Order: sequence, then structure tokens, then C-alpha cells
Amino acid sequence: MSKPKEIDKLDKQILSILMRNAKKAYTEIASQLFVSGGTIHVRMKKLEDVGIVKGYNLVVDHSKLGYDISAFLGIYLDKSSLYDDVASELEKIPEITAAHYTTGLYNIFAKIVCRDTDHLREVLHDKIQKIVGIQRTETFISLQESINRPIDLSAQEEEG
Repeated sequence: MSKPKEIDKLDKQILSILMRNAKKAYTEIASQLFVSGGTIHVRMKKLEDVGIVKGYNLVVDHSKLGYDISAFLGIYLDKSSLYDDVASELEKIPEITAAHYTTGLYNIFAKIVCRDTDHLREVLHDKIQKIVGIQRTETFISLQESINRPIDLSAQEEEG
């Protein structure tokens, strides 16, 4: 595990604001934090350069785009040493939105988004289970997502 980079309270405040609303203008953030817009820009550039900020995402409601099934997939591998090869193959499947190398029952735990149960079956049978190195899978269909949020860095600052 890599050692956390040194960031100060202002960096955490900037990150906390942008993790809640990535569209917020740097000038608005600067005004809220009583610093200049240039300071926000410089701080964000630094956070990108050291790898704390890895990119920017647009969050969409998949169901409103016709993808009504979210599921989690526990993947058992033939051997743990096959993880890199299997992960590379999983990355090619657009319906897989996240995958984690895990401890516990499964070698890999993945999130998958599909249009319906037929689409889910097709992805499982025709794509995922044909990957060399996957022994078997277990599927958990999500009935409702209750929480999906970034970590609140400002709350941690107050506790610490």
C-alpha cells in the first residue's frame, strides 16, 4: 500500500467540494474557501501531478438509459496468479463497471450493469464465463442502491 501524499486542510476542502460537485467552478470554490481562483487551479494541478486526482467522471442514472439491472459478481479463479490476465479480459467487457481483487471467498468482485435479465445472462454466459482462468461465478442482483458517495474528507478533518 502506498503512503498517502502530504496534503493540507485546504487541499482536503477543495477535494471535498469537488467530489460532491465536480462541475463547481474554481472561482466559486475560491470564494467559498476565501482564496484566489489561481490558488485552486494550482492546488488541483498539484493533486493531479501526484496522482491523488486520477480523473473526472460523469455520474449517470443507468436505469434512465435502459440499463435496469445492476449486479455484483463474485469470481473464483483457477489460480490467483491468473488475476492480471483475467482482469485484462474483464476490462474488455463494457457492462463491467468496476472490478476489485479481493480477499475472502472470491478472487475478484465486479459490478455489472445490464439492460435486463436476458442481457445479464448473455454477458455472464457468452463473455465472462468463457474467460480462461475463471473457474465459476456467483451473481448478486442489486434491488436498490442506497448509498453511492465519495468519502467526506471534511468530516474526517473535523474528527482528527
